[in-house]
Amino acid sequence: MTDASREEHTQRETAFYLFTQQRLPACKPVLTPAWVITIFLFTGFIFIPVGLVTLRASRSVVEIVERYDAECVPEPFSIDKVSYIQDDSIPKNCTLFLKVNKYMKAPIHIYYQLDNYYQNHRRYVKSRSDQQLLHGQKYQSTSSCQPVEFNNDQPIVPCGLIAWSLFNDTFSFIRERAKLKVNRKNIAWKSDREHKFGKNVYPFNFQNGTLIGGGKLNPRIPLSDQEDLIVWMRTSALPSFRKLYGRIEEDLDADDVVVVHLMNNYNTYSFGGKKKLVLSTSSWLGGRNDFLGLAYVFVGSSSLILALVFLLLHLKYRRPYGDTSYLPWNRKSLSG
Repeated sequence: MTDASREEHTQRETAFYLFTQQRLPACKPVLTPAWVITIFLFTGFIFIPVGLVTLRASRSVVEIVERYDAECVPEPFSIDKVSYIQDDSIPKNCTLFLKVNKYMKAPIHIYYQLDNYYQNHRRYVKSRSDQQLLHGQKYQSTSSCQPVEFNNDQPIVPCGLIAWSLFNDTFSFIRERAKLKVNRKNIAWKSDREHKFGKNVYPFNFQNGTLIGGGKLNPRIPLSDQEDLIVWMRTSALPSFRKLYGRIEEDLDADDVVVVHLMNNYNTYSFGGKKKLVLSTSSWLGGRNDFLGLAYVFVGSSSLILALVFLLLHLKYRRPYGDTSYLPWNRKSLSG
């Protein structure tokens, strides 16, 4: 063996030894008390201001939330609400009065909120055909849409439980006897409109046979323009959720009274669900949600408390670094 080959063999053995013994070059920071306390202080000083700013943005959002599913049931049907909602001969129109407590700057987002509605149920989520939504009748396989698959021996377009249960309550808004204009365009995600719903797919046989579910669709408008459907088809992960209905393009002043004329068509009474109407402004952070701000404040406060605790412990039980007498086996031998 030549000197070069011996040297190469030695280098390989050394490298193998370093690898197996986990002694490769690495960053091994020594977390001294000063470093730990500094890190916790830095975290606290950063997180608390960010949390307070986030909370301020969330609290600046003005919301009006009004539940209407119980209020819009006639008195004779207060005990049997299911019979009321299933009887087409009973008028479903209802009127709400919303008082604006604080100035609301346009655009004012209109949401409908459903509670105790499990859109995340496995059978419900699977009951759709994304290929059919994009390609229409060109895509023949609709077995994933069961049990809402066919209507008069033809595949329903769009098929599936999600589309079949489309929300169909409607709202109109009046302030001082003048109707507020509601913009219902661009309420769905642009990516959904352009890439998930076909521009040449028309709901020609949806909700027009013996199988009747929720809302109806205009058979002359392609699915890519049916934004109510597109919003509804993006299922929620939680049993309480809001979906965008439209936007009011006018400011609302404090003490304004908005009269809402609605059609209470959607059946949530069969499963004990709730329906709410929500008017909300927005901030740079979006809608009102205090969770993110509270989480930042909680983490920052916890970090400052831990920094203070560690500082007191360090001052009270100060000891030199690298003192091997504090190792557990050394303490055991000393005590023996």
